[in-house]
Amino acid sequence: MLQLSRSVARASRACRAFSAGIDASKLQVIKTTTPQILPPPEKLTFGELFSDHMLEIDWTADDGWAAPVIKPTGNFSLHPAICGLHYAVQCFEGAKAYKDESGALRTFRLDMNLKRMNDSMSRSGMPGLTESDQEELGKLVRELVRIDNHMVPDAPGYSLYLRPTAIGTHVALGLTPPRAVKWYCITCPVGPYFKTGFKPVKLLASDEYTRAFYGGTGAYKVGANYGTGIMPFTECAKQGFSQILWLLPEGDDFLITEVGTMNLFVSWVNEKGEKELITAPLGELVLPGVTRDSIITISKATGINVAERRFYWSEFAKALSENRVLEVFGAGTAAIVAPVDAISFRGEMLQIPCDEKVGSGPLAKFFYDEISAMQRGAKPSPSEKPWSMVI
Repeated sequence: MLQLSRSVARASRACRAFSAGIDASKLQVIKTTTPQILPPPEKLTFGELFSDHMLEIDWTADDGWAAPVIKPTGNFSLHPAICGLHYAVQCFEGAKAYKDESGALRTFRLDMNLKRMNDSMSRSGMPGLTESDQEELGKLVRELVRIDNHMVPDAPGYSLYLRPTAIGTHVALGLTPPRAVKWYCITCPVGPYFKTGFKPVKLLASDEYTRAFYGGTGAYKVGANYGTGIMPFTECAKQGFSQILWLLPEGDDFLITEVGTMNLFVSWVNEKGEKELITAPLGELVLPGVTRDSIITISKATGINVAERRFYWSEFAKALSENRVLEVFGAGTAAIVAPVDAISFRGEMLQIPCDEKVGSGPLAKFFYDEISAMQRGAKPSPSEKPWSMVI
């Protein structure tokens, strides 16, 4: 029986390794007959209005990737037993497209999103995306943006949000690697993620709920990481907070990991007397954020002392009591940068330094302005490979 299982596993791996890859040249396009008109910017709510078209590609273990299709955005017809519904065989990404001052369409670091999606798909038991697959998907997503260019806002702070998604569509009530997957991308014209715009938010530091744990999926963008956070976030919102600061218990202390759905940065003077921008290191507990990487790269290019290391609530609280904390902010694709002006922990509200005139600390504003300019091609990226790509 063991030998048979090994043979089946080898056959499965071989099938996945040699099946057909994604080919953008085979794209089929079916355009809607009822295109929408983009509403005024002030009427755009994040993630509620969807563009006219979607990109869809199906995969099976027997035949590999089918021809991609761009078609009018619509519902799927799915069997109620698909593994995506029962076992959370699902992952997604979040990227953005923009219009620059000349009206040209641009995507920002889409290659990093697709690389991360490969990791998430593999961790979920789905077929990974080869480098060629990722390149072809990049072409296809940019074509989707081009077709729906009338849905890309051009106002500052507005963009077209891209949501690549993969779900297991294998029909079987059994916990096995899926033999069928649907990969698709939908898009939404959006404004600021927080209704308040670029203004400071208040956090609830949670020692009751945990976002990620060792050996889990905290480093991957899988839906299961987010669904379990809805109830804690609802409780957080009822108390008047914008996001949760996720803490992981370790002995008598708490490891600081992420904030809401963003990576966390703290600017402080460390115990050596050095000014430092610190963030949790990548690993099993932290998502490798694209904005996180952008901030670290910009920091190194501009001489900002940045540290990627584990740090604890006791360190943070001590630094705050000694007036060594300079500012705190979250970073993610949706909000770009979200400054923090207060954190509540076990009933105590801790005030975080924040310039009332600009609504943030100087670094948060600097990174927000720098990345926003790079997204629209107004500033060059601090790397040989351009971050902003013209479509």
